[in-house]
Amino acid sequence: MTCTGLRSRPGPDTDRLADLAAAHAVFGCLLREVAQPDGDASVTGRAVRLRLRHLDVTLRCALARASPLGAHRYTGPVQRLAAGDQWEDLDAAQLAEQVAAELTARTGLVNDEFVGQIRASRDTVARLLAGRPAQDPSPTGDAAVDAYVDSEQSLLFGHPHHPAPKWRSGDPDGWRAYAPELRTAFRLHWLAIPDERVAGAGPFDPLIEALDPPRAPAGHQVLPVHPWQLSLVPPVHPWALQLGPAGVPVRPTASVRTLYAPMADLFVKTSLHVRITNCLRKNARYELTGAVALTGLLATVPLPAGVALLTEPAYRTVDVPGADEAYGTILRTGLRPHLRPGETPLLAAALAAAPLAVPDPVAWWRAYVGLLVPAVLRSWLRHGVVYEAHLQNVVVLLDRARRPVRMLLRDLEGVKLDADRLATWPDGVPPQARYRASDARHRIVYCLFVNHLAGVCGALADARPGIEPRLWQELGEVVADVAADLGDPPELRQLLRGEPLVAKANLLVRWRRDPDRAAPFVPVPNPIGVLR
Repeated sequence: MTCTGLRSRPGPDTDRLADLAAAHAVFGCLLREVAQPDGDASVTGRAVRLRLRHLDVTLRCALARASPLGAHRYTGPVQRLAAGDQWEDLDAAQLAEQVAAELTARTGLVNDEFVGQIRASRDTVARLLAGRPAQDPSPTGDAAVDAYVDSEQSLLFGHPHHPAPKWRSGDPDGWRAYAPELRTAFRLHWLAIPDERVAGAGPFDPLIEALDPPRAPAGHQVLPVHPWQLSLVPPVHPWALQLGPAGVPVRPTASVRTLYAPMADLFVKTSLHVRITNCLRKNARYELTGAVALTGLLATVPLPAGVALLTEPAYRTVDVPGADEAYGTILRTGLRPHLRPGETPLLAAALAAAPLAVPDPVAWWRAYVGLLVPAVLRSWLRHGVVYEAHLQNVVVLLDRARRPVRMLLRDLEGVKLDADRLATWPDGVPPQARYRASDARHRIVYCLFVNHLAGVCGALADARPGIEPRLWQELGEVVADVAADLGDPPELRQLLRGEPLVAKANLLVRWRRDPDRAAPFVPVPNPIGVLR
């Protein structure tokens, strides 16, 4: 199996690659969320055309691969139809200005930070391309672990359907030392908090022993904090003692704020007062308590053989309003208990980020969806557990032949419960984890089918042109088998009959400056139903 993408090339090429990536992301969002639902888009030859109806402007971009969901791969610049039927190239900032004008006319809202966020995201990608080391400067010597870390730190371009996927608030000089894409490693900063000002649950101290923490003074407990967070929100209480950086090195993962300690085989999910894409990334109190409560609940909900959960059994924070979110820390269990000799763990998003060449893509895909799809659908429809199995929430275990043999689900912040499928609400689980049936369906369909499976399917099709219809057909057979096993539930019957899939509208929620939980969903074509 090979999985190769664009590599760092200092100089003008980095700026050009970054600008193209930014323009393609904006164009793809515009197609999915505005033009396609409105009927203002078409595929003509080897290009997509769309119309900005309020501006009466026509745009186009050439296709590297057409997708039945409209999740196309683009090539070359986005162009605008000018006077005299001439096409003129637009860079990412010019395209963003056109989109901003169209959305202002469409919604009546003005967003004065939108164009700047797209420029900043583009500039971040250029810096990452130019600054990424050719080799990992801090390898562990364990081939499987190093491959995993590389997969987490390889996502230079980010979410392909977000208008500003690499936008981060703050000065770039402030985040450079903590950027996963730059293959960084650093040590956690540690605070000592008086016993009476500590809140937490679960076996926090036994787990952090593997991190080699500093010793706490008498009457205190240690708390690991992201060093970037400490520079952004320093402790203002004299009782919070700073013990400085210490312990084993940690590696930032794709989410930036979740850190993996290879020597300890432990994940540390920190608070980070930084806006990344849509959200301020900090651990609210209900997310801290919910992680431990859901870990207990999900231990009673079986997953099929070959699929497991990375649990979050402990948290610790400062028991002071305001400070609890600033310094809340969740511990997540590691990878090694799930690994067998010769296996390699990889983040699913890394597989989807570039052409994915395998000897037998149909058999590889059958194994992949055969693991993931039944686990997610049965957890939802039998037990009311909604896993947000998007590309950054699944780790794939490959055997020596590079075939998928097991999968790990992660990030309990994204796990929700379909209240309509529960007899009673479980003790300790915060109400923020409650979903209505329609919310649950939207999240399952988007995260599993549109974000995750369409991404991996597209990567296989990039390496083997023309195979995508066969892969969607195979996926339909797996869904049909799950439906038969579950007694033909209407949710899957609708899916198999061709009811549109849905996609999260990242462009529109960013334009409206709404919280991420308020993001609307837009319909996208359902190739499962069409092919059946």
